[in-house]
Amino acid sequence: MRRGITATALVAALALAATACGSDDDDSGSTSKSSGELSGTVTWWDTSGAGTEDKVFKKIAEGFEKKHPKVDVKYVNVPFGEAQNKFKNAAQAGSGAPDVIRSEVAWTPEFADLGYLAPLDGTSALKDQDDFLKQAVASTKYNGKTYAVPQVIDSMGVFYNKKMFEKAGVKPPNTISELKSVAEKIKSKTGKTGLYLRGDDSYYFLSFLYGEGGDLVDAAEKTVTIDKPEGVKAFEVVKDLVDSGAAKTDATDGWENMMQSFKNGDVAMMINGPWAVADTLTGDQFTDKENLGVAPVPAGSAAQGAPQGGHNLAVYAGSKNLEASYAFVDYMTSVETQAQTAGELNLLPTRTSAYAKPEAVGSEIVQFFKPVVETAVERPWIPETGSLFAPLNTEYTKVLTGQTTPEKAAKATGDSYRKLLKGWK
Repeated sequence: MRRGITATALVAALALAATACGSDDDDSGSTSKSSGELSGTVTWWDTSGAGTEDKVFKKIAEGFEKKHPKVDVKYVNVPFGEAQNKFKNAAQAGSGAPDVIRSEVAWTPEFADLGYLAPLDGTSALKDQDDFLKQAVASTKYNGKTYAVPQVIDSMGVFYNKKMFEKAGVKPPNTISELKSVAEKIKSKTGKTGLYLRGDDSYYFLSFLYGEGGDLVDAAEKTVTIDKPEGVKAFEVVKDLVDSGAAKTDATDGWENMMQSFKNGDVAMMINGPWAVADTLTGDQFTDKENLGVAPVPAGSAAQGAPQGGHNLAVYAGSKNLEASYAFVDYMTSVETQAQTAGELNLLPTRTSAYAKPEAVGSEIVQFFKPVVETAVERPWIPETGSLFAPLNTEYTKVLTGQTTPEKAAKATGDSYRKLLKGWK
């Protein structure tokens, strides 16, 4: 009897890399020359949320095994916050890297620049390329080659508790000033805080930065822009939201604190993306899923901006089962698979045709975020993009917790960027 899909802990996967990982197993298999049938092992590092998304993606991967009975998919759910460095360490060591990794969009150009990804142009991983959203494809390219296939695309919006809003007699805010007035009314009518602002992850700061007309860097001009007046203003905006009492924040374990506060009804709003919907609907406040509202992020003084995010599937250049890995990536990014994740997880497809499928049409979340994604702000697709968040995280948290000023935070972040980006202004 063949083995079903295997879920393992990351530590065990790394410890047993020589026998478990397709990229380091001489018996991992490949396409049989005689029959053309795929065989062997494909190890997949999935970085999706544990407890919700991972269950669905694991189930979908089992479908690949049914289509290819001689292929064994080794499923490993890797915590998102650890995956980037763990993949780089394993790839650099030449031992323990997976055949396929679910890469955050900003990681893809970095991994490609390091030589850790297999080019996918002309392989079975890329089918019906014209069907992919152009903005989703942008992060998969590096130096004229394609190194990944877009799996999901996303952006951010304001999640709000409809019953709390009704009780307070307010509507979703369109601007930052409206956000503050809405929060005041919510506090006076319900005794609850208006907004939970995640304070340990500066990705949640980007909407405010773009709203003030700022950005992290200007890749075309090779110029650091975070410490320009627009960046300082964005830091001032988030600091004022906390200082005024419109928002509460944290310095550690921000995701869990934010999600529990919103799910339990301790706050009326949070800024989040489609990836948070499945978890949100497990909360006491949302046993009736109709109580969950989603609105655009409030506009700043210059614009209404939200970041473009998402995940790609990439193949490790050192994989010893490339053909099966290419086929697995194609399967996991197919129209049918994307429609399934839209229906079960409210995640946004990267294929245009998937939006016409009943599962996507029937998802209010997908329908809401589709136009948001179309106007979302792209990050610079340079190898260093993923590294820009570490220094920003530090300063963002310090601003929100009163440990530094917006001016000092912007300057410190800019100085760190210029050390990272050699030769940039």
